[in-house]
Order: sequence, then C-alpha cells, then structure tokens
Amino acid sequence: MTQLTTLGKPAAPAARRAAGRPRRTLVLNLVAVVLGLLVWTLLATIGVQGLPTPMEVAAKAGELVADGTLLQDALASLRRVLLGFLMGTLLAIPVGFLMGWYATARGLLEPYVQFFRTIPPLAIIPLAIVLLGIGEVPKVFVIFLAAFLSSVVSTFQGVVDVDKTLINAARVLGASDRTIFLKVVVPASTPFILVGMRVGLGSAWGTLVAAELIAAQEGLGYRMQQAQLYYDLSTIFVGLIAIGVLGLLMDRLLLLAERRLTDWQERR
Repeated sequence: MTQLTTLGKPAAPAARRAAGRPRRTLVLNLVAVVLGLLVWTLLATIGVQGLPTPMEVAAKAGELVADGTLLQDALASLRRVLLGFLMGTLLAIPVGFLMGWYATARGLLEPYVQFFRTIPPLAIIPLAIVLLGIGEVPKVFVIFLAAFLSSVVSTFQGVVDVDKTLINAARVLGASDRTIFLKVVVPASTPFILVGMRVGLGSAWGTLVAAELIAAQEGLGYRMQQAQLYYDLSTIFVGLIAIGVLGLLMDRLLLLAERRLTDWQERR
C-alpha cells in the first residue's frame, strides 16, 4: 500500500502542471499583446513619422465596420483563401501519399513538385491572367498553388519517415499492403499532414494580397492596395490586422484538430 501511495504521488503535481500550462500560455499571450500595443503607441508618438496610433486604427476600423466595407472585404478574402486552401490541400494529400508510398509515382512527380516549389506563386500571376482571365479563377488558382506546394511536401515527408520497424512488424503479422497503409502509414504521417496544412494555410494568406491584384473589386488585399494610393496608413493597418486575426483563428482551429487527431503523441 505504501509503495502504491509513493508511486502515485508524482502524478498529482504533473497533472497540475499540465492543467496550468494553457492558463500560463494565455497570460503570456495577453502580456505580449499589451507590450506590442505599448511599443506601437510609442513608435507612433515619438518615433516613425506618419505611423498611425492604435486608437486611430481602431477608429478607422469602426468606420469600415459601420459602413459594411470591412465585413464585405473580409468575406471576399476569406472565400478565396478557403477555396484555394481546401482545393490545394485535398489534392496535396493524395499526391503526397502517392509520392511517398510508390517509388514510380515519386520518380514521376517529384521533379515537377520540386521545380514549381522554387517558383514563387506570385510569379505565376501574369501567366494566370493570360490563361484564366481576370475573374475569380486566377485569384483562387494562385492561392491554391501556394497551399498545394506547401502541403504536398509535408505529406510526402510524413509517409517517407514512417518507422520501417512498424511496417515490417505489420508484414510479419500478415497484414496486407492496404492494411499497412491504412492502419500504419496514414496514422503515423497524420502529424506531418497537419503541419503541412498549417504551413499551407499561412502560404494561402500570404499570397492573398498579390492574388487580389488581379482586377479585384473587393477584398482585404484590394482595400489595402487602394489605401496605398492615398497614403491611408490606417486602412492598411486595418487590413493587415484583419488578415492576421482571420489567419490566426484558422490556424488555431487546425491546431485544435491536430491535438485531437494526434493525442497519442507524447507532448512536452
């Protein structure tokens, strides 16, 4: 009985530490935001000439919310990013699995993937305009390409890095290739896939402003480009913050999915 009590003692402090981590992280995040706002205010007051203060940006955001401009632009940009990101991810995952599982597919596809990875998606814009016109299709295509190229490499690497011991053990136990793929390779590579999706989401948002150069009439990137013409820094900051907040919320959702799907992993 004494041994059981002794062995059980470390579990309680460990559980308390694990439970306190999210709270500590939230406090640190709030401190970082407050410090950032203070530095921003200081730079706007005595530092960078023309830099708007947080209050001026908040006032401009209120104006854009009141007349519906910010909501309209945010929805337009969100629609483009979601379409491009989802299509890019849905194509990247099977292509990555093919490249990782079949040597023939890897030999055929990897040169093209690596080649296009060296070309910035922004460089595709002139070609997209010529081939696809100036509607929504080229905008979504540029975002799709950025998300696809980021996700496919992570998926491929996840399949390649699956522990060969697990695969060999499954073969010894008589598992078929299909069973090994579904029960061993897919779960083991899931963390890589989700990390690739997060990177692909960042690439999609990072490409948004350039994609909305293609004759856009609405969108956060379009609004920022129009504000640039009139040196309207407050509107530019509103667009930047809106993109950052939307991207952060989507990333947190992916992170939550990652934790749920990979709860078997040991975490620090």
